[in-house]
Amino acid sequence: MTPLPVQFLVVLLAGWLGRHQQEVIELLQEENRVLREHLGGKRLRFTDAQRRRLARKAKRLGRRRLREISTIVTPDMLLRWYRELVAAKYDGSSRRGPGRPRIDGEIQKLIVRMALENPRWGYTRIRGELMNLGYGVGRNTIKRVVVENGIDPAGRRPIAWKTFLRAHRGAVAATDFFTVEVLTWRGLVRYFVLFVIHLKTRRVEIAGISVAPNGLWMEQIARNLVDCEDRFLLDSRYLIHDRDPLVTQTFKAILRNADVDLVRLPVRSPNLNAYAERFVRSAKSECVNQVIPLGERDLRRVVSDSVEHYHRERNHQGLGNRLIERSEGGLDRSAPVKCRELLGGMIRYYARAA
Repeated sequence: MTPLPVQFLVVLLAGWLGRHQQEVIELLQEENRVLREHLGGKRLRFTDAQRRRLARKAKRLGRRRLREISTIVTPDMLLRWYRELVAAKYDGSSRRGPGRPRIDGEIQKLIVRMALENPRWGYTRIRGELMNLGYGVGRNTIKRVVVENGIDPAGRRPIAWKTFLRAHRGAVAATDFFTVEVLTWRGLVRYFVLFVIHLKTRRVEIAGISVAPNGLWMEQIARNLVDCEDRFLLDSRYLIHDRDPLVTQTFKAILRNADVDLVRLPVRSPNLNAYAERFVRSAKSECVNQVIPLGERDLRRVVSDSVEHYHRERNHQGLGNRLIERSEGGLDRSAPVKCRELLGGMIRYYARAA
């Protein structure tokens, strides 16, 4: 049996240690309060290692004891971190196999291409086309690829404007204006040039030039385009135009009576009238902007020379880098090369002498 003085000494020592530990705890709690006051309510950001250390210590105390002391995070947060720590120990997802492998990227691109280029094709039709190419892909896989790429199902995919033009290009023309500043005795005067372009052949007709186009002027232009003798829209079924107010109801009625339907473009969509925009760019950069037109007569000459060069002397990449109007007969390579000049040499064309 332990002597009574020794027991008294042990109790005295334990009491002193308990008071000392309590004082240390109170000091640490006060430091936490001071630090939180300095933070001013800002949220603390912990690393994963810090969360693990705090969670292990907190689990030993329990929820009731944690509520009695002032901690930098709530007791519920500490215990949630501990539960996540336990769950991570038994998480086997890192050792799990990859599952069903994804299809090849080339096949995915092919599925997306077929869906975009063929708005009426469903998943089964696309699957059949892939089988024809030697690819065995399930219908649900095709559906997943289409949905992941943000493509609507068949029947809800709009026909692309490019596809529409390609299908009807032989029967579609487009019209538009471009402006030219002309130097006259009154100063600079803006002229409006109205043209029509046939999308398949790229042929261009200057429908009219005016300083102040109006509804009556447009009505006469419409009659000229569909008359019996010089009918530029003879083979055209559709005429693409922008939202210019000069395209009046009377203008549309005259063309509709000649079996030409008008297709009005959406707002701010110049790319949908790309053929007309490209002609304007060529005419201005190669001819019109290279000279200073001196009056209306000079402007008409410049525009006429520009269109003649466009038809007979300018190669077009959209036509296989060929001319719109090629001379009949074979090419005589023995004939000398001659240079033809337009607009004082601003435009040059090289050809074999006849």
